[in-house]
Amino acid sequence: MARPLISTDDCIGCGICVDACPQGVLEVNGGAVEVANEDSCIACGECLEECPMGAITEISED
Repeated sequence: MARPLISTDDCIGCGICVDACPQGVLEVNGGAVEVANEDSCIACGECLEECPMGAITEISED
């Protein structure tokens, strides 16, 4: 299973990563992005590449 690791200190909640994710893994909640559906993550890295703040630091695979 994979999941993006998001720094809540760096995330500005812009939603660019949410739009970039082809699997609908992320959502904006309370002004920051969170993992909403980690079972669907395919570790493609699109969210990591598109985040303008560098708030997604890696894709962790369990």
